[in-house]
Amino acid sequence: MTELLYQLDAYLREFEGVVTAIDPETGGIFLDRTAFYPGGGGQQPDAGMLTAGDMHYVVTQAKKNGDAVLHLIEGASHPGIGTTLKGLLDWERRYAAMRTHTAMHILCGVIWHKFGVSVTGGNMELLKGRMDFEFGELTRDTIAEIETDINAEIAAARPIRVAILPRDEAFQIPDLIRTKINLLPPQIQQVRTVEIVGLDLQADGGTHVHNTSEVGHIRIADYQSKGKANKRLYIEVS
Repeated sequence: MTELLYQLDAYLREFEGVVTAIDPETGGIFLDRTAFYPGGGGQQPDAGMLTAGDMHYVVTQAKKNGDAVLHLIEGASHPGIGTTLKGLLDWERRYAAMRTHTAMHILCGVIWHKFGVSVTGGNMELLKGRMDFEFGELTRDTIAEIETDINAEIAAARPIRVAILPRDEAFQIPDLIRTKINLLPPQIQQVRTVEIVGLDLQADGGTHVHNTSEVGHIRIADYQSKGKANKRLYIEVS
């Protein structure tokens, strides 16, 4: 099992971890603790560097492997089990992912409060993403109104809080799951929540900024109808 340092401190750029295993198929590195986000929930995985003295290992991708995080590295060499490594995140990549993920939650929160519709799907790249909603009809005027509202939430500089709660306690929170289908398997007994204070509270495993003001500006770049009751919005963050 890997201790997931990013869950409570998304701004941790450096950390130390001990090598617990080497994956025989990929040569990737397992650590006892990590700040690298392994991807999931639509968010891009982290990349960066692991170092030990004069040895440097370029992390091309972090990847979830059961209860552990596998750090995929360039080249065939790898450190020995028990080696203490220093991890360095590609911070520009991580911070772009954080801003994008928070932008998606702002969009979701505004639409939930304004229209009460569920999310049916979504995905993110760095500084852009798409999200599908259970809209029957969506007009250009409505989209312009949504864009104004989401940027007003950025200007409101709302703080963002993270908590890890027992499953039974978490599911006492109304509307905690905003997706059409509850994607949390029953075996998950600790639920991480992300709250944009005064706007949005969801179960979520990704990384976020501390305050909506850090997001920048959100533009709704396009929209598509994906069915009678399913509309897709594309956003860009700048």
